[in-house]
Amino acid sequence: MKVHWTNTAEGHLDAIYDYIAQDSPEYALRMVDRITRRSQQIAAFPLSGHTVPEYEIEQIREIIEIPYRIIYYIKPDQIDILAVIHGAQNIFMDDIKAYDEAKKEKSAPVPFHTAVKEIRKGKRNKL
Repeated sequence: MKVHWTNTAEGHLDAIYDYIAQDSPEYALRMVDRITRRSQQIAAFPLSGHTVPEYEIEQIREIIEIPYRIIYYIKPDQIDILAVIHGAQNIFMDDIKAYDEAKKEKSAPVPFHTAVKEIRKGKRNKL
């Protein structure tokens, strides 16, 4: 299955690199490599991650690459990497917007937490 990194997740990966590289550019590269390799595991085994406890929606899962949480959304034809956050951080779903489909449709992206609430209430069937 194809893995698509959202702009938000790519930004998180860049920020992780920049933060670690302040002390060790070599370790920063290794961490980014570990995270990106884990995304390939997600492609091969999408259900291997746990559902994200904050939302408990079957298609929204996470896999851990210590100390980071890789949060992803399983679609029928691809996996969207939504975020890469430190395990000690709270998930601010306001920061994870609805993805490139919204941009393609030229509609304003819906905040991720809003979309999740709408799915739970049956007002929406997909992100």
